[in-house]
Order: sequence, then C-alpha cells, then structure tokens
Amino acid sequence: MRIALAQMQSGIDPQSNAVAIVQAIGSAAKGGAAMVFTPEMSGLLDRNRARASGHIMTEDQDIVLSEVRRAAAEYGIWVSLGSLALKGGSDGRLVNRSFLIDAAGSVRARYDKIHLFDVDLPTGESWRESAAYAPGKEAVVADTPVGRLGLSICYDLRFPALYAVLSEAGATILSIPAAFTVPTGQAHWHALMRARAIENAAWVVSAAQVGTHEDGRKTYGHSLVVDPWGEVVLDMGEQLGVAFAELEQERCNEVRTQIPVIAHRRAVSDALVVS
Repeated sequence: MRIALAQMQSGIDPQSNAVAIVQAIGSAAKGGAAMVFTPEMSGLLDRNRARASGHIMTEDQDIVLSEVRRAAAEYGIWVSLGSLALKGGSDGRLVNRSFLIDAAGSVRARYDKIHLFDVDLPTGESWRESAAYAPGKEAVVADTPVGRLGLSICYDLRFPALYAVLSEAGATILSIPAAFTVPTGQAHWHALMRARAIENAAWVVSAAQVGTHEDGRKTYGHSLVVDPWGEVVLDMGEQLGVAFAELEQERCNEVRTQIPVIAHRRAVSDALVVS
C-alpha cells in the first residue's frame, strides 16, 4: 500500500498551517496514497505560550482538525494527523493529541502524548512540556487500510516499552510524528527510529517538522520510513513537501518469521535479582 509523508514547517497561525496540511492531503491523494502522515504540532508551533494561548482551542473548536477532516472526506484518503495542541487535559493543562482520521472524515482514534520533554540543552534551549501539557495515559492501536497502526509522538521514541506494548497488540506500523531539535536529531534520530523498527519487526513512519520556524526554533526534518529489518526506505532530508513510500505487509511477516522477536519476548521484571 502506498503512503505519503508531509514534511512541514508549521508556524504560529493555525489557519495558514491548515491550508498547508490540506494542500498536502490533496497532493498525497493525487499521488495515489491510501494514507498521509503529518508531523507533531502540525496545527501550531509556537514556543511563546502567551501568544499561542489565543490559538489553542478544544477539539470541537479546532479549525485545523475541522479542515483536515473535511479534506480527508473530500479526497477520500486516511490521515494520521501527527498532533495538535488542544485544551482538554483533565487537570486543566493542554494535551498534545494525535488523530487517526478515515476517508469519510471520521475520527477513528486519538492518542495523547505520554512522555513529555523537559530538558535544558547545551545550546541554551530549555523545554518544559509538562508545564503546559498533561501526559496521556493510554497506548493506542487502530486498524487502517495500510495495516494495524500504533500511535506515538516524538519524545515517546526514547521509551521502547511503549512500542513493545503496541507491537504485542498487533501493530505492524508505528507512527512517530515529531518536531525534533537539530542537535538531538543529528545525534539520535536515525539510530532510534531504526532501533524501534528492528526491536518490533515493524514499519516505522515518522513525519517531521523541518527548518527555521516563525517562533525561532529550528527542527531537524528527515521524515523517515524504516522497514521492519531496519532499512531506511525514505529519508526526506530537509525538503519541505510530500513524499511517498510503499508499505508491504508481507515484509513485516517475513522479518517476524526470520527473527520472531514478538513471540520470544518474556516478562523479566518479576525475575529481577538485586545483589
């Protein structure tokens, strides 16, 4: 099955970002894709929280989600909307939420980012996601035309236990939309994406943000598709736009037969000995 990835440079205006996403959905559909994947924070990327707050809505009010659902139905294509910043956290904080939207424009699944990025980087950049966002509590898998999809977002990438849960629940494709910083991207992006694919004998699809954004941040790009053997079959580099890849379900079956990592997993926490 053919998929498309949209590599974006989202900015501080949700309406402009919605236009870009809809254009990408149209391009993906015209290119024959059954499904298109977009990056983390597709609808708004603004580290100025005071300015951003006026654009962040509840799910039923969000213009980006509304436009994406409309476009999915218009073009008859599934959309994995990487994530949106939304009001609605149980403790009053925001949520970083990914959506799976079918070809009729209906929301089939939602996933709230579980692992939040709190760090001070050597470059002087400081990130405190937990100051604004509540963590999700549930892992999510859903059936799609291209296979069973396990949802995650960006920093989740560094926590392999999540992907073990997803693959054990039948996921053969792992979606990891991202807005990776340049230093961490250069150091870890390809290695971690390939590791998650190899550990789970699953396809990894990672649509990413790229370039210098309106709020001043710089993101790494390199949207990837990695096959279940760990081979990179698509790397978009620093190019904006839409690119395509073919996902072969049989490839997942072949790798899991050669190295049956799912079947061979054992719970080890109860067997831990501390001496």
